[in-house]
Amino acid sequence: MEVDVYNMKGKKVRKVELPPKVFEAPIYNDLMHQAYVRQMANSRLGTHSTKGRSEVSGGGRKPWRQKGTGRARHGSIRSPQWVGGGKVHTPKPRKYTQSMPVKMRRAALRSALSVKAAESCIVVVEKLELAEPKTRLLANALDALVGDDSALLLIPGRKSNGDEYENVLRAVRNIPDAITLNAHYLNIRDLFKYDRLVVPVEILDTLKAWLGGGERDTGGKR
Repeated sequence: MEVDVYNMKGKKVRKVELPPKVFEAPIYNDLMHQAYVRQMANSRLGTHSTKGRSEVSGGGRKPWRQKGTGRARHGSIRSPQWVGGGKVHTPKPRKYTQSMPVKMRRAALRSALSVKAAESCIVVVEKLELAEPKTRLLANALDALVGDDSALLLIPGRKSNGDEYENVLRAVRNIPDAITLNAHYLNIRDLFKYDRLVVPVEILDTLKAWLGGGERDTGGKR
């Protein structure tokens, strides 16, 4: 699939071929759904907790005698029907994590990227750079590249010789409908959360090596 390459002013500068193994892969809806559910489940903390009748305070003795009072029989004010009593069948801390083989996760990402490519939602830029870390400059560039759509900006990550994307990372903080993401942290949730995927040309080789086969998965548990 051949797409146009734009500069930061939204002008076409050339064309580039998207790696077919990544952007023209078979689309598996069930696999994408499984990957999305897994990611959302793994993001849950599972720290919810309530107290049962053995954990609440009070109730050291029977509140009144068994018979002769005309009231219902009770053995402890810790019972669930009492105000301040223990809770029944309520949440306890647990893990929601789900596992998914690396090959399946990669296949789900390929499917999602292929959907984006088929819908013309991938914007390839020659270079994702700003002269200054100004929100206004990045907002103007995004207006020219994606219009009013939300955008996910892929970057190759921080480099040891000074981060050339530092200006972009700082400028995007004040734009509510755009974020930057390390290319190796690309995930199903962010792909479908944002309308457009903005990809610098240099990252196409990274995606091809990572998702097209031949490189160990470094995307972490996402």
